[in-house]
Amino acid sequence: MWSGINRRKFPRANYPCVLSVKRKDQQDTLSTQTENLGLGGICVILPRDLGIFAPVEIRLDLLDGQTVIECDGTVAWVIVSKEDKKSESFDTGLEFTNLKRKDAIRINSIVEKVVDTQ
Repeated sequence: MWSGINRRKFPRANYPCVLSVKRKDQQDTLSTQTENLGLGGICVILPRDLGIFAPVEIRLDLLDGQTVIECDGTVAWVIVSKEDKKSESFDTGLEFTNLKRKDAIRINSIVEKVVDTQ
């Protein structure tokens, strides 16, 4: 995962979630786990570059026994990952664009718990 300067407005927590993401103008869906999670968005490693500022559909399972979060997002940044030497992968930052209040509360609660224990 990229370890550059952190310019985020919201704290991030290293919390593994299951995620499906799809560009709005394409059919295929990519599944992965989150690298970190915050109220403003998530960082994931994807097998291909979705394109900077691309609009996406996000399905996020927080693995907390509650319903899957569905929202739209935007690709905020993409960096070629140096973690996996065998195949090309992309560290990708996804910004939430229409997160429901109840889902934001769930995410914030998880982030606060994880950050408080670090």
